[in-house]
Amino acid sequence: MKLPHLPDHDGSSFVEFLSKHYPGLTLGANGLAPNADPTRTAGAVSVPSATTVLAIKYQQGVIIAGDRRATEGFQIADRRIEKVFKIDEWSAMAIAGAAGPCIEMAKLFQTELEHYEKLEGMPLSCEGKANKLGQMVKANLPMVFQGLVVMPLYVGYDLKRGEGRIFKYDITGGRYEESDYHAIGSGGKDARNTMREHFQRNLSEADVIKLAVLALYNAADDDVGTGGPDLVRGIYPTAKIVTDQGITDVAEDTLRSVCDIVMAARRSRET
Repeated sequence: MKLPHLPDHDGSSFVEFLSKHYPGLTLGANGLAPNADPTRTAGAVSVPSATTVLAIKYQQGVIIAGDRRATEGFQIADRRIEKVFKIDEWSAMAIAGAAGPCIEMAKLFQTELEHYEKLEGMPLSCEGKANKLGQMVKANLPMVFQGLVVMPLYVGYDLKRGEGRIFKYDITGGRYEESDYHAIGSGGKDARNTMREHFQRNLSEADVIKLAVLALYNAADDDVGTGGPDLVRGIYPTAKIVTDQGITDVAEDTLRSVCDIVMAARRSRET
């Protein structure tokens, strides 16, 4: 379908449009300097990095959550960074890696899906959205050689299947579906260990929020790059619930009360 104001473009992909007409705005376009060696890593480059994010399935759908800390080397670059983004009415993604390119990818992914739906008159399927994100991760590969890694975690509610789904990626754009839960980032292994120990099928919404907070708390306990609850500044993890009714932000009051329960249980064990 050719658009009257874009006569040289007949596709439904916004990313393809950028690649053709404005290549300097695409992901990975500025990843390598002219004549740079693509095999050389930029160990001297210091950029804010996002850390632990996770997703867990439950009865009505899936929860996606993340801590709020961004680190730059051995320093804290940001204490309140947002790592969980609403993509459309039935999907969300969380980011781990170099903060700037991660946030850019999330915004571009939002535009890509909106552009597709406007041109085609219908939204992509849950799997189609996951494939689109995989293509964007692959396009970022030139930046990976300079240490600017983008690792998304994508969740969506599949209206045809009637269930929440979780997708993870590798740096080459490979897409893999997880059946129950997953976590990525510097504290991802610690979070996965917690979820492996406590996960049960058909968790309630209250239980899955508690498990997500517990996994992030344990990750922060062992990983210096993951931020735990900050009671002085009032900083707590962020989380979104994805169901057949759409996407809902977990209220900060709810997260605060769950954090209080988790910390009280930890204090009782250590006294």
